[in-house]
Amino acid sequence: MITSLSIKNYALIEKLAIDFSKGFSIITGETGAGKSIILGALGLALGKRADLTSLKNKEEKCVIEAHFNISKYNLLSFFEANDLDYEDETIIRREILSSGKSRAFINDSPVNLQELQELGLFLIDIHSQHQTRELSEEKVQFEIIDAIANNQEFILEYQLLLKSYKSDKSKLNALLKKQAEFAKEQEFNTFLLDELILAQLKSGEQESLEADFEKLNNVEIIKEAIDKSLAIANEEQIGVFHNLKEIKVSLQKIASFSPEYFSLLERISSLTIEFDDISDELNRSCEKLVNDPEQLEFINQKLQLIYNLQKKHQVASVDELLEIQTNLENALLEIGNLEDEISSLTISIQQKINALDDLSATIHKNRLESIPVLSQQLIAILETLGMPNVRFKINVNSTSNYFENGKDELQFLFSANKGTDFGLLKKVASGGEMSRIMLAVKAILAQYSKLPTLIFDEIDSGVSGEIAIKMGEIMEEMSHKMQIFAITHLPQIAAKGKTHFKVSKSTVGEDTQSELKLLSNAERVIEIAEMLSGTVVSDSALNHAKALLN
Repeated sequence: MITSLSIKNYALIEKLAIDFSKGFSIITGETGAGKSIILGALGLALGKRADLTSLKNKEEKCVIEAHFNISKYNLLSFFEANDLDYEDETIIRREILSSGKSRAFINDSPVNLQELQELGLFLIDIHSQHQTRELSEEKVQFEIIDAIANNQEFILEYQLLLKSYKSDKSKLNALLKKQAEFAKEQEFNTFLLDELILAQLKSGEQESLEADFEKLNNVEIIKEAIDKSLAIANEEQIGVFHNLKEIKVSLQKIASFSPEYFSLLERISSLTIEFDDISDELNRSCEKLVNDPEQLEFINQKLQLIYNLQKKHQVASVDELLEIQTNLENALLEIGNLEDEISSLTISIQQKINALDDLSATIHKNRLESIPVLSQQLIAILETLGMPNVRFKINVNSTSNYFENGKDELQFLFSANKGTDFGLLKKVASGGEMSRIMLAVKAILAQYSKLPTLIFDEIDSGVSGEIAIKMGEIMEEMSHKMQIFAITHLPQIAAKGKTHFKVSKSTVGEDTQSELKLLSNAERVIEIAEMLSGTVVSDSALNHAKALLN
């Protein structure tokens, strides 16, 4: 429950601090006095978005601090999950800076708005007239039925499973699309791969083949050149080798005369050795030369195959062809892997469909069992609120579709009077009837909900007199299980509260301010009398106010 609220520099409130008690509290005040400001400030504390328009003085920051006693509401797991310090008396603080930025704290630990909003869901339900209109929405109607059916855990499990199922379906569709695209190219890719495999390509092969081709294709020219070179080198009288030896002998005679001549001798000796080695290499090359037309033709065909493949694939080397071959092999291998993935996903999806069907069947069964309970309790409460002939016809039909909360469709039909046909709630219920139905719903849900605090913002719209008294009695009864606030214009409801706060607006010079004040018993009598008769309070209004309070 909320134990205190302090507001500084928000809207028309300069500074406000107020304590709250458990049970049933009333908030009254003239239209425009600032009741919505109090709710707005509380909304900010619970994580609603804010901007600079929230600041009364744009040069100072706005601070809203709310204290909650949460000792009985099993919220330790939330604090542990969000790495927050747990305190039975938890403090939420929201600051809006003059720059427009905002900060939020739970027990002095900085938090983001999402964490604040999540905690707020466990603490307070602020019911406004807008929410009364939401009662006609299927989503809200399902939430009411599921609360009574105790379906929350089943629906949470269903939603997690549904998310996983949709993810798998998306993956499967992507894989099937990919498989279809691969299938179109598979035959052509297989042909290209077979062609490359048949070629038995090797890295560096092209250069080697081209060199061998040049040798074999020019064997006569090469042999003639080598023979001529060897003849010049080895001619007995004038050959290069003979002349080098003669030079070497001459230099040996003068080598001892100077380091210069000795160096020249060493160089000619090295040259003689190198030339001898070249001559031997030429001899070996000459011996290897063979005129082999068949080998030449084989090499020529292999090179033509390589050139054709390079042209087809628009590349310039064997290494690039080998890379294409690897890619084609991987692509064909991926098709096989795709089939395995598709098979595995298909099995997983079917398993999740079976689990979703089982869960939705449980949810459906629980809903069917809860509908008579809800109808009976609604009728019982609404009869006391001046709707003696009210009837409900709630149809829950199972479908083949997977919705966010199961596979059911819902018709929430309503009839307020004898002899009238059932109609959709949003079409046939008046504003006053909707207010009473919503109060009945909240009263029923209070038996199933662990929510500490519920705030009714003018739920009494469209009712008066004896019905208003009954509504007040219902809210007072609800306050035995939870903290209840009612913002009201009706004295009959205001008189049922355990504590009574009044919102007022005053003008000081050029400044307008709103205040929230806890009324004494005597002040309550006057406030309720003014609600009955206006600002001029008559004796009969005072007596009526006392009677209502008693």
